[in-house]
Amino acid sequence: MLIDSHCHLDFPDFASDLPGVIARARAAGVMGMLTISTRVAKAETYRAIAEAHPEVWFTVGTHPDGAGEEPNTSAGTIAALADHPRCVGIGEAGLDYHYPDAAPAAVQERVLRAHIEASRLAGLPLVIHARDADEHMEQVLSEEMARAPFRAVLHCFSSGARLAEVGVALGLFVSFSGIVTFRRSHDLRDIARAVPRDRILVETDAPFLAPEPHRGRTNEPAYTAHTARSLAATLDLGEADLAALTTANFFRLFDRARPARA
Repeated sequence: MLIDSHCHLDFPDFASDLPGVIARARAAGVMGMLTISTRVAKAETYRAIAEAHPEVWFTVGTHPDGAGEEPNTSAGTIAALADHPRCVGIGEAGLDYHYPDAAPAAVQERVLRAHIEASRLAGLPLVIHARDADEHMEQVLSEEMARAPFRAVLHCFSSGARLAEVGVALGLFVSFSGIVTFRRSHDLRDIARAVPRDRILVETDAPFLAPEPHRGRTNEPAYTAHTARSLAATLDLGEADLAALTTANFFRLFDRARPARA
């Protein structure tokens, strides 16, 4: 059994065939999916998807791309919206300085820190997005962990080895997406080998970043199997062992989640 620990089932790419997307995932051995929030304002959308599909859980949070749209949502508001049995995490939240029109760094940082506090209040892990912001992310995570502990995962990891090392030292999990299957992702595979095996998750980030051999197409949770196969080879594990490992890690981190019945 595999778990897609990060996908976006509310995106328009899946609107016309969500039952088919979920059926194809199950056929590929992906028995659980975590659909990730990008806007707190859409919390009811994520909740409705999870309530309609027993294979799906959801999170509540603001993606850094939306930090300028939701700059002042309080930690208490986020935590209150997460008070639902199928909500298993906070986020995704983080820092993303890739695009020139991104929200100012100070705004992104404020939103991230609010989500860290929401994670503490709700007792749920935080899903962290980091892109072109390694040093700033290291600073925020180190400061906040020193202030009070929280649980988190660095999702779709594509940052440098230093951030992975810092994250692991702080107790965070690290999740790998289809990027790990790309031919030129040698450095990322080296990072995966260095992460403790009890901290590794697997994801799609669907509809983005489809793995080989589907690169360039719309990604979907069924393709978790391709990423897991590549990660198993990277770690010199059997595919069944990798699936068991990452599934156990998922339920240990997202401990409100319960497996769906077969």
